[in-house]
Amino acid sequence: MVRKGDPERGSLLLLIASRGRHAACLERILNLDGSYAWQRSGPGESASSTEVAEFVARRARFDEDLWAIELDIAEPERFIAETTASG
Repeated sequence: MVRKGDPERGSLLLLIASRGRHAACLERILNLDGSYAWQRSGPGESASSTEVAEFVARRARFDEDLWAIELDIAEPERFIAETTASG
């Protein structure tokens, strides 16, 4: 858990890493039809921990209820592809 937001509201941001190396940020967005989907946002692959921390800080200034969760997983590209495809 990088940042804990409000228990009942706030944006959700997944910080995806593999063996401690940043791979991507995924953000849950609200579509025009009222459904939710995951999309890439923020610093790209191999961004430094400072860049990622600055991104989370900027997002938290915009949304004080932001939840930021870091997942360190073996196959980040597969996880990202499956997550963004399924909504």
